[in-house]
Amino acid sequence: MNLHEYQAKEQIKQYGVPVQEGYACSTVHEAEDAYRNIKSQTQNNFAVVKAQIHAGGRGKGKIKGTEQRGVAVGKSLEEIANIAGNILGGTLVTIQTGEAGKKVNKVLIAQDVYYPGPNPTLEFYLSILLDRGKGQNVIMYSTEGGMDIEEVAHKTPDKIFKEWVHPSGGLLPFQARKIAFNFGLKGEAFKNCVKFVTNLYNAYLGLDCSMLEINPLFKTSDDKMIAVDCKMNLDDNALMRHPDLEALRDLAEEDPTEVEAGKYNLNFVKLDGNVGCMVNGAGLAMATMDMIKLSGGNPANFLDVGGTANAQTVEAGFRIIMKDPNVKAILINIFGGIVRCDRVAAGVIEAYKNLGNIAIPIIVRLQGTNAEEAKKLIDESGLKVQSAILLSEAADLVKKAVA
Repeated sequence: MNLHEYQAKEQIKQYGVPVQEGYACSTVHEAEDAYRNIKSQTQNNFAVVKAQIHAGGRGKGKIKGTEQRGVAVGKSLEEIANIAGNILGGTLVTIQTGEAGKKVNKVLIAQDVYYPGPNPTLEFYLSILLDRGKGQNVIMYSTEGGMDIEEVAHKTPDKIFKEWVHPSGGLLPFQARKIAFNFGLKGEAFKNCVKFVTNLYNAYLGLDCSMLEINPLFKTSDDKMIAVDCKMNLDDNALMRHPDLEALRDLAEEDPTEVEAGKYNLNFVKLDGNVGCMVNGAGLAMATMDMIKLSGGNPANFLDVGGTANAQTVEAGFRIIMKDPNVKAILINIFGGIVRCDRVAAGVIEAYKNLGNIAIPIIVRLQGTNAEEAKKLIDESGLKVQSAILLSEAADLVKKAVA
């Protein structure tokens, strides 16, 4: 589950991580009030307006049909109001959203961190995530923070440092100091960076994050270390421990079909292909998608109905898959281990009748307990459903359907 920038900052603040302060606003009037508050608190005329969507590249992205960037600086009430008005309700197109873009429902009015002081300002990159290959969390960091971090990783990977954290020992003090040292920091900035990294790692663990990214990690002119931006991804499987975090979920930012699938406890991911697939078990689903590719088609989705498929889940799966106009065929591939194949077949038949006439071909491959009985049920149903027992048979039927 992703959080918006303003939500993520509020969470890491609870772990003692300094952030660029700001106010989330849904209207221009709220943005004006936020600017007045920030100006009063900081004695600074400058403030930043940041579009709040679940995508990166907002600073380079533009509101569709305009030249308005997703992140912009204003130095007066009129400028802040104008920028907020241009962004709110608009569709922001970034390198991560694609041409469709995402509608902006909130902006963050944030303090200016480039205030004058005795020392130069610096921007760094810092993220924490799980290295599955090593079975350890890894802190990735670079002196080249800012909007072009993807280019840094691509063109100069030697500027990306990694620090692995062993799960039994946690982040050790020397590791936090090593990161601050590699940033080239000294004195008060060095001490603040060590504290920042330590607290951020504690936040990563305490919030059950799967990814926590600070870009830029900003050194101010008076040697403070501040999270200017924060991207946070939470482990869905741990949300039962964090009902307060689950309540922050923004369904408007998620694919509507994936949200609907979640209501029926279906594991669904939308893809760009032409063959819808409904499978029980994630491993079998991956193998099924490979088979679709080998047959000349492209999977339109990943849909795992789990081990207790019945008429209701099958019907819900059908409805979700058929919302995609690119789907030319649907392949149902069920292994009857936990659930009997004849029960699944009965569920398919009932769901088909409830949905009425389905114009696209449906191929059902059932293998395992009572597979023969299941095939007979489907063949004698009188419905336009093609059955198979062998995976090769299903592959041939998919090939014909998309030819």
